[in-house]
Amino acid sequence: MSSIAELLWAEKYRPRSLDEIVNQEEIVKRLKKFVEEKNMPHLLFVGPPGTGKTTAAHALAHDLYGENYLQYMLELNASDERGIDTIRTKVKEFARSRTPPGVPFKIVLLDEADNMTADAQQALRRLMEMYTASTRFILIANFPSKIIEPIQSRCALFRFTPLKKEDVIARLKWICEQEKCKYTEEGLETIYEISEGDMRRAINVLQAAAAIGTVTPDIVYKVVGLAHPREIREMIKLALDGQFQRARDQLRQLMINYGLSGVDVIKQIHREIFSQELKLPEELRVMIADYAGEIQFRLVEGADDEIQLSAFLAWLTLLGQKMRASS
Repeated sequence: MSSIAELLWAEKYRPRSLDEIVNQEEIVKRLKKFVEEKNMPHLLFVGPPGTGKTTAAHALAHDLYGENYLQYMLELNASDERGIDTIRTKVKEFARSRTPPGVPFKIVLLDEADNMTADAQQALRRLMEMYTASTRFILIANFPSKIIEPIQSRCALFRFTPLKKEDVIARLKWICEQEKCKYTEEGLETIYEISEGDMRRAINVLQAAAAIGTVTPDIVYKVVGLAHPREIREMIKLALDGQFQRARDQLRQLMINYGLSGVDVIKQIHREIFSQELKLPEELRVMIADYAGEIQFRLVEGADDEIQLSAFLAWLTLLGQKMRASS
């Protein structure tokens, strides 16, 4: 295992070229066309976290300018440097500097552009017009609706989708081989389920799990601070079987042992409601999902975790009694 002092794994194993990016074939195909033509419009990359937006921007610049591409790309994280002064100074100064040989433009990369203030976005719109001859802007956002319409209309839109299960697991296996980590197939599948297609999160969970030992489902759930799904399912079954006190005791153990908040628990309950492991009639799944949504809303609004989750288990117990009485 490499020392923690080295680059974070998520950065260390980032693809360096467009050819290395997976699961975004159509996007890569379009970006490669820009590299071939040595020309491109302003770009807007949108999609969930960890799907390769920033990586694609760096890979595009690498393929355009070569190994020293950072000389010709200004990267700003708009969540930190999002004010109008930054846009008017840093971006303007960079836009006025010389262009690289062979490519008639430089690149300004604005990460998390959806966090920019409205004034900064208006200033950016004007700069995109003024320096379009020598500079191309790549904006990255999780929520495109937060980008003002005048900027959206000036950019070619690229939508990134969550990574497929086979791509995530294949990359995790490759990293394990590079780092000499021991793992089980079930452990890597658990990482994928937790990360939900977010490759950056998957790699960081892998690193945390590998630091403890062999990457197994139990270790993965331990490092991410979640209860094992088996324990959540047991709690639901106990309540439906009429064993309210035992179900409540298990709830308290989960919250104490794993340090879970009420929202964490209800989210895991919601996930397990639709699990194939929990064999429930469709009508029952619908009723439980509906009430779980009500409990989650109360918790987010500030209600007491233990009281609300106990009420949820009590409701499950009563529901189970009604179903047994009607059958």
